[in-house]
Amino acid sequence: MSPVPEQLRIAIFTETFLPKIDGIVSILCLLLQRLQEQGHKVILFGPPGGPPEYAGAEVIGVGGPRVPFYPELRINVPRRFVWRRVKEFAPDLIHVVNPVVLGPFGLSYARLLRVPTVASFHTDLAGYVKFYGAGFMAPAIWSYLRSLHNQADVNLCPSTTIRGELQRQGFRRVRWWKRGIDTDLFTPGERIADVRNRLTGGNPDDFLVINVGRQAPEKRLDLLRDAIFPERNVRLALIGDGPGHQVLQKQFAGTPTVMTGYMRGQELVDAYRAADAFIFPSTTETFGLVALEAMACRLPVIAARTGGVLDTVIDGYNGLYYNPDQPQEIRPLVQRLRDNPALRNELAENALNHARSRSWRAT
Repeated sequence: MSPVPEQLRIAIFTETFLPKIDGIVSILCLLLQRLQEQGHKVILFGPPGGPPEYAGAEVIGVGGPRVPFYPELRINVPRRFVWRRVKEFAPDLIHVVNPVVLGPFGLSYARLLRVPTVASFHTDLAGYVKFYGAGFMAPAIWSYLRSLHNQADVNLCPSTTIRGELQRQGFRRVRWWKRGIDTDLFTPGERIADVRNRLTGGNPDDFLVINVGRQAPEKRLDLLRDAIFPERNVRLALIGDGPGHQVLQKQFAGTPTVMTGYMRGQELVDAYRAADAFIFPSTTETFGLVALEAMACRLPVIAARTGGVLDTVIDGYNGLYYNPDQPQEIRPLVQRLRDNPALRNELAENALNHARSRSWRAT
């Protein structure tokens, strides 16, 4: 194999990208920015509808039908022009992100071109089917994903918990991709009164708990209704959108809850800064990027003790855990943070320090 050049030509194949907003897309955007800073040349193949370029990388949309039960996602099958463009680009390395449909083509192209491959695991699909009552499909899913990932020279995973699970499932050459966040953007700062007023429904003196992310049943946001309310002087803001958004609107009707839709950039930072605590009830996370973003804005985190968040939240140090199968434990934790400003401040300061150690450059 030829020596690795200092400046690489990298082709990325991803099942999801802008304009969709989720943790995978956020990580990809940060990765592209970092690769640009280091002088690498990048081309990205992903779903249609995205920008023509991002952070200096050419973005090529690969069409395909929408997933019937999840219209935000597409089944992206490349046409011949994709192979032609890959050959013209002549990559030194191919990175397949969450390979399911498009990713396998990236692996095939790498074999044809005889270039090394990196695969990254981001989504617990087996956990999703178990959540939806189709656990019988989990072995087949693991088998399919294992067959794809084991074609790669290196497999990157987002947390030590997931690394252990992948190794138990027979994935080879697994490495922990200790990813970070944009600590230039996500920082503590002045609380904007108008934002606080909006997110508390005009009750800025109440205790504000927020969640940020894709709204889908597996995120377990529905549990928060009975887990938090009818607690007095507590407000909830759910920031995001997704296939479960309309159902959540109905479920939280009549409660002191504000649902804003997606936020990005400075608007999202201002929302974090306006809150008193971050709540993270999902049990299917492989990383939990938003928890780290919240901590970088100096928020303590209440989270289910499971999954990728175990590498981020340290119980009693920068956040508080509850048992995932006992959501009734959430309300006492909210009360504890609301009624103990000294504890809240201590956890928030520790959260900030931890997040600063997980900046993109530091990791």
